[in-house]
Amino acid sequence: MTLESIAEKINANLGGQAFEGSLKFDCAPDGVIVLADGAASLDDRETDCTLRISQDNLVKLLTGKLNPMTGMLTGKLKISGDPAVAMKLAKLLG
Repeated sequence: MTLESIAEKINANLGGQAFEGSLKFDCAPDGVIVLADGAASLDDRETDCTLRISQDNLVKLLTGKLNPMTGMLTGKLKISGDPAVAMKLAKLLG
């Protein structure tokens, strides 16, 4: 699954709902997905919270196959910035 298709799925899941704050999925070296202004895009920018995760693990996270807490404990997911923003994402997409 490409970053473009992941961003499209995130946008479909949002369904026009507002998302307060900004969040970046940093899938280096593959690129980034930034959720800001109510939409996901591939345009890199500063955000309130950054999740460092591989592209494969991002797919698992968004499909419920990777628990966020397990991801953090095993080093598959690293959060920097405001973790409250990441919590909002879980409620919105969950």
